This record gives sequence, structure tokens and C-alpha cells, in this order.
Amino acid sequence: MKQYDIAIVGGGIVGLATAYHFALHYPDKSVAVLEKEHDVATHQTGRNSGVIHSGIYYRPGSLKAWNCREGNRKLVEFCEREGVPYDVCGKVIVAVDERERPRLRAIYERGIENGISCRIIGREELQELEPHAVGVEAIHVPDAGIVDFVGVCRRFVDVIRRHGHDLLLGACVHGMRRMNGLMTVESTAGEVHARYVVNCAGLYADHVARLSGDNPDVQVLPFRGEYYKLKPEAEHFCRNLIYPVPDPAFPFLGVHFTRMVGGGVECGPSAVLAFAREGYTLTEVNWKELGEILRYPGFRRLAAKHWKKGLSEIWQSMSKRAFLRQLQHLVPSITADDLEPAPSGVRAQAVTRLGQMVDDFLITETENVVNVCNAASPAATASLNVGKLVAETLAKRF
Repeated sequence: MKQYDIAIVGGGIVGLATAYHFALHYPDKSVAVLEKEHDVATHQTGRNSGVIHSGIYYRPGSLKAWNCREGNRKLVEFCEREGVPYDVCGKVIVAVDERERPRLRAIYERGIENGISCRIIGREELQELEPHAVGVEAIHVPDAGIVDFVGVCRRFVDVIRRHGHDLLLGACVHGMRRMNGLMTVESTAGEVHARYVVNCAGLYADHVARLSGDNPDVQVLPFRGEYYKLKPEAEHFCRNLIYPVPDPAFPFLGVHFTRMVGGGVECGPSAVLAFAREGYTLTEVNWKELGEILRYPGFRRLAAKHWKKGLSEIWQSMSKRAFLRQLQHLVPSITADDLEPAPSGVRAQAVTRLGQMVDDFLITETENVVNVCNAASPAATASLNVGKLVAETLAKRF
């Protein structure tokens, strides 16, 4: 089997962005990307809402805040240069009543601290931007947008291959060992030998980290995000992106409206525990993986602390009427007849043994391996910057 300088596990947008950065900036280094599926971007990358995030929500000074802001700029430049469909259409974050106004103002202050272009707008301007949204006040974020993330990944692949690097599909990694300064990655496509390994395995990042000999104090929990979409005759209810004021305790929750770059408007998501790491429906159960989740102390502590919110999300998932009520919170004119089911996605959320959700990117290192253990949203938006960060981390060892 051919020997490489770098083997990257995972053909989602973060893994491919890392390989892309190596291809452009370290042309003397050979790279292989191992992806267990028979195409790239089939899981988190290809099943998210396609939003280019601005970085307004994230804790100032965090990896998310910095990488999202810089990644936004680089992603737009990349799409413009490579002809990938995108639209910097802007979004509104809506406070529907007086109780939400203080939290909206706190988000605005955080956005200013993060260097985000944003401004407070009143009812009148909100109505101009989104005529069917109702609120007492909103934040307009002009740099948010929509994009075809799968298209971005395909362009990454073109560049990676053009520079002579390899993409190995159907390569599910099941073992790793270190010998004589080299890592041997065992996969269903055979063994790959490399000086260094980068783990960008997403929903299985913690498993791959442990295969590499690392032992991060987290476990990935899969949360299924379920969506509806507006029927074509109801798409006028949303011009671009309409978001609620998030609950600080659950910043990734809250249904919103997203115009898709390929057409249509998605509504959602709810967020419920999936019974498999790639469990896209309620009936998809992997008993081994579900057992790992239920035995994990971090899950039990998280569930004990937030069981009421968990039940609320489950009910919202099971009841179209409950889901509709959340949508009507932002756009009261919508009815159940305006909605039809849309494909779901699964979010990989790292959780500590103490039951705390990791709220930032988590990247760990061993002698020969860099593990991207937590790269939830806005990882797709930030991918070019995260890929640069990972590549430069390894470059210090060359």
C-alpha cells in the first residue's frame, strides 16, 4: 500500500477542507482522504440547512467565533472563484415579545464584540425585510447567507485530485497502530501508511480518536434534527432567513426558516436523541451504539438536568401541531397545510463525562495524530479556516 505524509479520516467538509489546504500550501506533502461511504459529504455536510453563518452567536475569543468570521469570508471568496452556488442574502433574528428583547440585545452586543456587521431594527424595517415575520424588534445580519455545501466539497475534491492526492472511498477505518514512526490506518479498503493522521470523522470522531490511542474526555452524542419544508405555494412566507432568539442554555435549538440556495424553504429543526449515530429516522436503531449512549455517564447527567427540554423536543418531533406552533411564533400566518416533511440530519455533539455539552471546536493532539473531536455548527461555514488551522498544526512538525 502506498505511503503518504498525511492520511485524513473523513470525507466531509472539514476533512476535505484540510486536504484542500495541504494541496495548495504544502504541495510537497502527499495526502490521502479516507471516506467510509461511496461519495463525499453524505452525512452532516450534506444534511444541514446550508446556511453561511456570520458568527454572531459565539463566545468572543472562542475558536467558533474566530473561525466562523474568517471562514465566512473565505467561503464566499471560494464560491465566487469556483462557481459554487451561494447567496449572501442576510438574516433576521426576531424578538417576538418584550420578554425576548433583553436576550436579543445581548446577542447584538456579542455580535459587535465579535466584529460582526449587524444592527437592531424595529417592526417597520422587519416588515420590509420579512413581511410575514412578527416581532417587537430584530437584529439584521447582512453577512449571513446560503450555499450548496455539497457543491463546495465537490470542488475541494477536484482541487485535491488535480494536485495528485488520493480520495479513497468505501474506506471505513476500523483500526490504527503506530510502528517505526509511521501510522498504519486499517480500513475496509486496505491499509494506509502515513506519517501523520488527521481525524475528521464527525459522528465517529471519538471512536477514531480512541483507535488512534488518544482518549478524549468526551463522547459524541447524535441529535437528529427534523425538518419540514414549505409547499411551493407557501414559500412567499419567507424571503431569506428568519431565526428566533435562542435560549442561552440550548443555543443550537430553535426552529427557523431557511431559504435554500437550490430552491425551496426549510423549517426546523427540532432536536431529539437519535438511536444510532447515523439514525435519520425514529425507526433507525443501532443497539450497540444506543447502549453506548445510555451507559455513558455524561448522557445520563445531561438527561437528568435537561429532561423537561428533552421531552419538549420529543413531543415537537412527534406532533406536527407542536412543531407548527413553534413556527407560528415567528410567522403566525403559516398553517399545517403549508408544510410537508423534509429530510432530517444528525448533529454530532461532544459531551463530557460531567454532562456538559462542548460549546466550542475541540481539537486534540498526540505524537502522530490530530483529532477534530467536536466540530458542530458552524463547522461547515468555518471549514476553510478550520482546515487551515489543522494543517498548520501539523506543519509545525514537518
